[in-house]
Amino acid sequence: MAPVRVAAVQFAIGRDVSANLATCLRMIDKAAAEGADIIVLPEFCNHLSWYEDRVTAERLACTIDGPFLSAIADRAAGHRAHVKVNVTLLGDDGRTTVGNLLYGPGGELLGRSDKLTLMGAEGDHLDPGTAAGPVIDTPHGRLGMYACMEGVTSDVPRDLAVRGAQVMLNSLNSFATDEAGLHIPVRAAENRVWVVAANKVGPLLPIELLPAISERLGVPPHWLDGAGESQIVAPDGTVAAKAPRTGEAVVVADIDPALADDKTRPDGTDVFAARRPGLYTPIVRPPRPRAAAPGAETLTAAVVRSPDLVARAARAGAELIVLPELAFGVETDAAGVTAALAEAVRGTAAHVVTSARDGRGHAALLVNAGGPVGRQPQLHASARHAAWAAEYGDGLEVFALPWGRLALVVGDDALYPETFRLAAIAEADVVAVPFTPQEPWETALGLPERAAENRLNVVAAGPDDGLILALPADFTLWTPWQGPFQGRISHPLVTRAVEPVTTAAVHPAQAVNRLVSKNTDLVGGRPAHAVAALAADAPSGAHR
Repeated sequence: MAPVRVAAVQFAIGRDVSANLATCLRMIDKAAAEGADIIVLPEFCNHLSWYEDRVTAERLACTIDGPFLSAIADRAAGHRAHVKVNVTLLGDDGRTTVGNLLYGPGGELLGRSDKLTLMGAEGDHLDPGTAAGPVIDTPHGRLGMYACMEGVTSDVPRDLAVRGAQVMLNSLNSFATDEAGLHIPVRAAENRVWVVAANKVGPLLPIELLPAISERLGVPPHWLDGAGESQIVAPDGTVAAKAPRTGEAVVVADIDPALADDKTRPDGTDVFAARRPGLYTPIVRPPRPRAAAPGAETLTAAVVRSPDLVARAARAGAELIVLPELAFGVETDAAGVTAALAEAVRGTAAHVVTSARDGRGHAALLVNAGGPVGRQPQLHASARHAAWAAEYGDGLEVFALPWGRLALVVGDDALYPETFRLAAIAEADVVAVPFTPQEPWETALGLPERAAENRLNVVAAGPDDGLILALPADFTLWTPWQGPFQGRISHPLVTRAVEPVTTAAVHPAQAVNRLVSKNTDLVGGRPAHAVAALAADAPSGAHR
């Protein structure tokens, strides 16, 4: 396949629908002048996402054959380009949705997907989608579409990738700076696909209402503008092109969609072939409210580089100590590791986690002064362990401890967003991760996103690095922000484990709060009804 030039276009819009259409057409022209074959526009191109009532939202919505979308289709045909636009859309069924629409170079409508997860006030007057969006086969690769909040959690992009998408087209209407720094690029890296993401700039809310909304949220007015930084991200998570934080912009890059068909990590593991769809059925079951009581307000966690430092960490007050995987080497079996760790924490209340060779498998071990407390077999095959590991676990367990609920994610299970989703659904508060990262995105993007999208505290230890990721108390929009707002909404507090013993506090009780905004629950609001591919065998031609 020849290189494809893609464009992410960012701009501001207001409440004048005609003016907004003129802006869209002008920016499509700019992207086409750059030679773009695929052009992605932001979310809510026809009108601000804020409406006084449902009647107004319906009145201002586009229709498939109406003047707004007809003009977009004509402009796509005029430039012989693929154009993805996002608008509020009134359907024949009377529902008003947030619609992603892809127009082809002949002006034809190639595909439509309605936003499945609405953010905050969007749900007051708009309707969520009811079905998964298509993967669209084009001369420029297999394209998938999603919008903004759908990319703040893994489910929708993962569903598209499992069904074979090579290039993801993401339209955003976001003032969160962690979109550009975390949520956008991680979707490329975890799925090994291209992501083309177009965000807004300028006010996202009616200007006359900004002072009151700002005061209610405890967020300064300037932080309620679109966060820009539209970008194009490669399958390894590196950013190929990025727009500035403010101002109109068109960013372009020449990409090879076929690169997204290679799902192999450096050790030779095909991370899509190694998926375990049969284990992921809880993700596609109807969500239920969390029932487990909150954990402790604070837990002292430690990442420890080697076994001889465990006793030091325990005596210093660490309550959860995580070592790298196979910290005692492959030769020491689980019984030997357990005995050594129990002795190291004798006389303390500490719990220690590492992994060991366990029969014909690889398992994480949870140990305290009394001996073994829990065991979690690795769930996914790993090429680097193929010489000795041949058996894998049949589920993820959560262990109830005095300070909260702990899940163990061992080794390469940390690569799979489904693993952490299962932990959140099982109502874990903290996840201990003894692992060996091989690529920069795994610690720069992967683990922070697992904490953010699932509201999980994560304590991860690798041979050369590690992370302690704590959930902040400031999280839910639509409630007053306690500390100074810095633009990040769902991002953990990060402590890099750079010392032989690194200690930091995590907050198990914060895992109970999963509401990122009004009526938007990161876990309980997942679109389980529309991501069936996550728990199904790969369809023919999906992962090629």
